Amino acid sequence: MMLGKKWNGLIIEVLLEQPTLRFKDIAGAITKCSDRVLCERLKELEDEQIVVRNTYPGSSRVDYSLTERGRELAPVMEAVHKWSDKWC
Repeated sequence: MMLGKKWNGLIIEVLLEQPTLRFKDIAGAITKCSDRVLCERLKELEDEQIVVRNTYPGSSRVDYSLTERGRELAPVMEAVHKWSDKWC
């Protein structure tokens, strides 16, 4: 399960808060995750069609955003937060 892997939930949370971000911005929001691991996790989330990697013709700009499938995780993430607030 993708959500069970370390950092994936936080990556999704960050992209739910800011719909489109560059790698450096995601890395800045998740400071304890190494760039190598962040890159791996983004690729895995892309393979699962939760995250899309956006490229722009004629530019080296790359950014990431959630797909519709990824955005539909918002209520799941909210439920996890509510559970955590109650029990942790």
